[in-house]
Amino acid sequence: MPTASSRLLALLSLLQARRDWPGAVLAERLGVSPRTVRRDVDRLRELGYPVASAKGPDGGYRLGAGSALPPLLFDDEQAVALTVALQTAATSVTGIEEAAARALTTVRQVMPARLRHRVDALRVVAVQRAGAATKPRVEPALLMALSAAVHAREELRFDYPPAPTAAPADGVPPPRRTQPHHLVTWGGRWYLVAWDLDRADWRTFRVDRIRPRTPTGPRFTPRELPGGDVAAYVAGRFTGATGPGDWPCRGEVILDLPARTVSAWTRDGVVEELGPDRCRLVLGAWSWPGLAAVLGRYDADIEVVGPPELREAFAHLARRYTAAAQP
Repeated sequence: MPTASSRLLALLSLLQARRDWPGAVLAERLGVSPRTVRRDVDRLRELGYPVASAKGPDGGYRLGAGSALPPLLFDDEQAVALTVALQTAATSVTGIEEAAARALTTVRQVMPARLRHRVDALRVVAVQRAGAATKPRVEPALLMALSAAVHAREELRFDYPPAPTAAPADGVPPPRRTQPHHLVTWGGRWYLVAWDLDRADWRTFRVDRIRPRTPTGPRFTPRELPGGDVAAYVAGRFTGATGPGDWPCRGEVILDLPARTVSAWTRDGVVEELGPDRCRLVLGAWSWPGLAAVLGRYDADIEVVGPPELREAFAHLARRYTAAAQP
């Protein structure tokens, strides 16, 4: 019979792994009675975990978001992945370096010795390619503001000063009025794909030059992007650039990772932010197995949007890797 403490950890791990759990299924997985599950859920609530109860014959539980951050439970792989993400954020996202370093110290202090030795040996260093132009960093607050406008379908006004290399303009340009549709990355830069209300046409804006004005405007009905494919549209805007559409094999997936994390490791693909921890990635390669292998390096849950050839390539590699893992 597990102790009450170990049972609480097991219950918390189950609640974090799936959105909804029937009470009877939790009791069966933990090897206890439904009454014990109810008591353990009450203990988790006392510790600050917002566990909601669902009504019904069997009842059920869901771990939701609360007003404060309770203690979190990570397995070994999640702890190492979190360390990599924090080190990457500290070297690639302006404005959160100190917070990321403090979070990394907090995580390291509570790690068991076996994991602490592994993460201490891991050092992420941002290295600029020789001859490559320095990519401007974007404040996380700006990305969050643009993302909120995209998801809320609210018109956005912002100042958009000319590029430093552009010819001087007479006077201060008026603010741009747009309907924001997509927040993407291309070649290490962030871009906003939006419908320009004053020009009655689609435009692609560099996020590092956007200065939002408040408040946002009224809600709008989304328009159909030319071609219906944000990746092809963005790639077509950059003449002479190698885009995902230039490869013989081109696939689209959804990754359970933040867009800023994926964009830090993506050069020739298009990354679209779908939420705080989800993004869409369109990428190309010379072969379908090669594309599947490249996508696997992100070490996250992958949902294949298409085409079927990419899904078959994942199955092919799964069989090959399973055979290779045999003693």
